[in-house]
Amino acid sequence: MFIYLSKKIAIPNNIHLKCLSWNKQQGFIACGGEDGLLRVLKLETQTDDSRLKGLAAPSNLSMNQTLEGHSGAVQVVTWNEQYEKLTTSDQNGLIIVWMLYKGAWYEEMINNRNKSVVRSMSWNADGQKICIVYEDGAVIVGSVDGNRIWGKELKGSQLAHVAWSPDSKILLFGMASGEVHIYDNQGNFIMKMTISCLTGANGAVSIAGIHWYAGAGGYVEPDCPCLAICFDNGRCQIMRYENDENPVYIDTLMNVISIQWNHCGSVLAVAGSLRVSNLEKEFNVVQFYTPFGEHLRTLKVPGKHMSGISWEGGGLRIALAVDSYIYFANIRPDYKWGYCCSTVVYAYTKPERQEYCVVFWDTKNNEKFVKYVKSLMSITTSGDFCILASKADELQPQYVLILCNSIGTPLDSKYIDIDPLFVTMTRTHVIAASKEAFYLWQYRVAKKLTALEINQVTRTKKGGRERKYYTCYSFVLLYFQQPTRDPICCITATDKTLVVGRESGALHRYSLPNVTLIQKYSSNNRPHYLSLNCNSSRLAIIDISGLLTLLELEVRSATDEDAGSQAASGDPSKFERKDVWDMKWANDNPDLFAMMEKTRMYVFRNLDPEEPIQTSGYICNFEDLEIKSVLLDEIMKDPERPNKDNLINFEIRSLRDSRALIEKVGIEDASQFIEDNPHPRLWHLLAEAALQKLDLKTAEEAFVRCKDYPGIQFVKCLGNLQSEPMKQADVAAYFGRFEEAVSMYLHMDRRDLAINLRIKLGDWFKVPRLLESGSGDSDDALLEQAYNGIGDYYADRQKWVNAAQYYLKGHNQERLADCYYRLEDYDGLEQLAADLPENHKLLPEIGQMFVTVGMCEQAVKAYLKCNQPKAAVDTCVHLNQWNKAVELARTHNMKEIKSLLSKYASHLLEENKTLEAVELYRKAHHFLDAAKLMFKIADEEAKKMSRPLRVKKLYVLAAQLVEDYHEQVKASQQAKAKGKKSEATFALAGLLEEDATSSDSRIVDSAWRGAEAYHFFLLAQRQLHAGYTENATRTALHLREYEDVIPAVEIYSLLALCSAANRAFGTCSKAFIKLESLESLSPEQRQLYEDLAQQIFTKHPPKDKHVLEAVGSSEGAEGKLPTCIVTGLPIQVYQLWMCSVCKHCAVEQEISKYSCCPLCHSPVA
Repeated sequence: MFIYLSKKIAIPNNIHLKCLSWNKQQGFIACGGEDGLLRVLKLETQTDDSRLKGLAAPSNLSMNQTLEGHSGAVQVVTWNEQYEKLTTSDQNGLIIVWMLYKGAWYEEMINNRNKSVVRSMSWNADGQKICIVYEDGAVIVGSVDGNRIWGKELKGSQLAHVAWSPDSKILLFGMASGEVHIYDNQGNFIMKMTISCLTGANGAVSIAGIHWYAGAGGYVEPDCPCLAICFDNGRCQIMRYENDENPVYIDTLMNVISIQWNHCGSVLAVAGSLRVSNLEKEFNVVQFYTPFGEHLRTLKVPGKHMSGISWEGGGLRIALAVDSYIYFANIRPDYKWGYCCSTVVYAYTKPERQEYCVVFWDTKNNEKFVKYVKSLMSITTSGDFCILASKADELQPQYVLILCNSIGTPLDSKYIDIDPLFVTMTRTHVIAASKEAFYLWQYRVAKKLTALEINQVTRTKKGGRERKYYTCYSFVLLYFQQPTRDPICCITATDKTLVVGRESGALHRYSLPNVTLIQKYSSNNRPHYLSLNCNSSRLAIIDISGLLTLLELEVRSATDEDAGSQAASGDPSKFERKDVWDMKWANDNPDLFAMMEKTRMYVFRNLDPEEPIQTSGYICNFEDLEIKSVLLDEIMKDPERPNKDNLINFEIRSLRDSRALIEKVGIEDASQFIEDNPHPRLWHLLAEAALQKLDLKTAEEAFVRCKDYPGIQFVKCLGNLQSEPMKQADVAAYFGRFEEAVSMYLHMDRRDLAINLRIKLGDWFKVPRLLESGSGDSDDALLEQAYNGIGDYYADRQKWVNAAQYYLKGHNQERLADCYYRLEDYDGLEQLAADLPENHKLLPEIGQMFVTVGMCEQAVKAYLKCNQPKAAVDTCVHLNQWNKAVELARTHNMKEIKSLLSKYASHLLEENKTLEAVELYRKAHHFLDAAKLMFKIADEEAKKMSRPLRVKKLYVLAAQLVEDYHEQVKASQQAKAKGKKSEATFALAGLLEEDATSSDSRIVDSAWRGAEAYHFFLLAQRQLHAGYTENATRTALHLREYEDVIPAVEIYSLLALCSAANRAFGTCSKAFIKLESLESLSPEQRQLYEDLAQQIFTKHPPKDKHVLEAVGSSEGAEGKLPTCIVTGLPIQVYQLWMCSVCKHCAVEQEISKYSCCPLCHSPVA
């Protein structure tokens, strides 16, 4: 930051001031002094020039009111900004509250305790409460409407200061003895504050000031110190909270009168007097510190005794009460900002967020991009890029350099271990320095550089063609021999030179990229800011006091000085300017620079200054004789909405003079002036003026002097034209007056040239009008091109409906398909595919569009139309349409479908998705493979002893898949025979094919065996529960044939149970004998069966009352009789019913009670 005195206001009658306070929100300044003096002033900007804003604008007193009511010296003034009230107190203890009414201040309330004098008053952060402390220890807390909330007498204490915490929960009382006591907001004592900064101090001390920043403007860092307590001996401590054990200590070495934070808590001003060691007298100073104790600046103030200090609301000015005067000093803050590629990058804090808000404001398009960075330290820019330096970790000393482009996109980053207090960058390097060391990083960018530039920058030989230049070299970290004796205080660099400044005034010059120390220089003062000109021949140095000096790094030869009549008019070593806070070298002229001196901008050419320009802007860029300046003070008032009015361009005098000469005198005189003051921008200005007057000779010479090859070519083209109006039209187009050029072309009946101009400009909307306005037939190709151009315009803005309309007119099927796809107009896309000819190149893309949205049928049509059956099959596989995939594969004689099918099935089986694999095979008509998997699932469920009904369903499904397989084989044989053979022949051929292809005859031949077993198993149990014990016993006897499906222990346990219930103990005995002989039983289980048998057969003899065996094993004349699936009994009649699906039989009388087959559950015919 930089600070300088700017204004002084005298108090009439030489009345000395005692106190001062500046209202941060409304801008009123209250000052109190001897003899009851109380004045309210207000400074307001008054100017008609829109360029004069901020500190550069003249300010006058819009209010100067004397408030009468105090008789004694006014000692305390404090503002309630939220309610626009002023509270004052004098030496007699009289307190007056003033209010603003119709532009003037009037008394609202008066209070006089008549016992003691008021030492301090403080409103809390929201303006609801005021705390008043008296010298005798009395404390009063009142409300904004004048009511007393509570009062307290602190006996034996002399109070001097009071401060509220930001949350209004704590009060700090400063004692006359130098102690600070902590109370809650109800007046209850909590503890004494530890004052560590007075360790080693001698003699009595008193508190000079307590200020607790309330956080209204955000914090510069998370957990930032904000409570400042300063003593009259110059000792100060800054704390994060009231009982902070690790405060920041400062010894200002001065007699302190008052302290105050600025509007955002980033700067603490300490006012007082400093005694010079070799002189008797003291002089007034204001010291400025960061919250972390780092000294920023010192301001010397004239006068004998300073009595008060107060910041302006925006932090750009500070008011000082000295004797009978009010001094104003202007502040030029060190904003975190930069300028790259027409983009202003700046950072600010928000009260509600801990991070810095970094704004990338594109001044060309007036767009802004925002990103948030935690613990941001600095912003550095160069060319098209910027570097954001920040802390990477709060706990560890690690930092990060983030390389961003002009819209804030991070391109690269580098973590470093040194504190990047000073950062500079060139087109290829970033240099970050702490106080002891610096770090060099050659960053990676993807940018086209010519071979010449690559050789200049990297010192490497490349080919003569353009190429993308990528590099990311390892960093270089250099430590100095004596790191602490002479710390680094500033750095600057160009592509070939690095200069490092040290606090002693020493300057070290290094070469880049080799980092070799070339030379050491010395200066008398500590440098604060360094800047190299465009050819690294001259260094500008601004020291800590604002003194600008120049240092010649490369001695110029006599021929260089004489060349171009640009001899230096002065000695750079003798150049000095005071109160300089910013400067910028021209990017294209080593002898041209601009500097800010207080609120004036000076431009120097060859060390000769031009007349100053009144402004307070920060210089962004100096190029082509134009200075771009940004009013950051105005932007920071509303940083979320930057205004283009705060970006100002200044033309330097030679450019203004040249333009005036061309306009008023003529081209010849202007040419002579530019010859004496040559610059490419001036030659370009002359060339443009000559073109306007069609002075082609002068224009060509000027273009040659400014090395504008396209301009030279344009002049030659103009010379080849014979028509004067044609030349004028081309010149109008060259200068961007396109409407005028078009009208001139049309006036000459050159509609073709007008159309070509519109096409070059991309102004497609006007091309159809021009084509249709002609007398002849319009060019269809051009019209289609125009429609497509309009479609592109809408597509770029994502207005797909409008774009589709124009692409349809322009017959641009490719872009039309894209529009339909984005609009999700799949009917239109399908119609477009249908309208396209076969094998059109767009059909595969349309097919892929349909695939992405799962529309299989449409995608297949598109692929088949362009003769890509393989892609169609892949689509079906991808979308799980295996039926379609198999059909397509067979239609087009593709052999790989089976491998694809097995591959996908294997994938499903690996993921234990067996049922999905079954469904896959079933859909693909691979019924036998599906049946095998289904039988496997059923067998596994049977082993798990799952519910019998579930196992039966699984076996039924597997058997039905086998039946589908039989039907498939039969149908394939019929298709081959084509109706020439009998049905018996088809069946025989089908069976033979099954035998040839089937590898698992058990599955094919005995498909229903598992279903039968569990059907009868369930039937026997249902019959038993229904009380049909004899039928249940007969069904259980039939189950003995299925020991390969159902475990024998289950079958014979059921048989024993049913026969016992049927009193057929002979059958029951045989069942127990079988159970006891099973090898699968453990000895314990076998013993249980034996015990149970003994209990049964000791009571009942093992004899059947009916003969069951003969019935159960009855056979007919032609073999074994079929079993009824309804009753479980053998069918001994010839009239029976057979299921059309499972081919199982039942007695007609019994099946008539059912609507579905009891076994396979297919409908009864």
